[in-house]
Amino acid sequence: MSGFSLPRESIHTRLLLTQGGERPGSVFVMARAPSREGPETPLEMLNRPEGFFPFLPDDQKEVLLVSRAQTIALTIPAASGKRAPGAIEIGLEVALVDGTVWNGVAEVVLPQSMSRPIDYLNAGGGPFFAVTTNHATHLVNRAHVLYARPTD
Repeated sequence: MSGFSLPRESIHTRLLLTQGGERPGSVFVMARAPSREGPETPLEMLNRPEGFFPFLPDDQKEVLLVSRAQTIALTIPAASGKRAPGAIEIGLEVALVDGTVWNGVAEVVLPQSMSRPIDYLNAGGGPFFAVTTNHATHLVNRAHVLYARPTD
């Protein structure tokens, strides 16, 4: 094994898998995003093409390599409220396969002609999308959504 590795930052999260319920722990993002200035976000990490990502449960000392396909959602603390330039917020209720329902908002940066909730949910960029509730941002796997309903 080589001694070369890229700098990573850990972010405390709650991981919801298809089996085993929710687990607190940490994920690791690159200190420098490959396509823009600044660190990689957890959403960018989840939307990478690799099948697995490292997760360190709070109650263990060894990292688990978690399947993205078996990840229903990853929950992180809500951002500071600073919206991306040109973004609008749309209200969404998201119901997941495990019975969880989240009511929140999604920050949408799409052309004006494509700013409907369905446009956001069908937009490319990877299998995960973000919905923010009062205190957390949920990074949701589209494959594990039963339905989403606009609330605006």
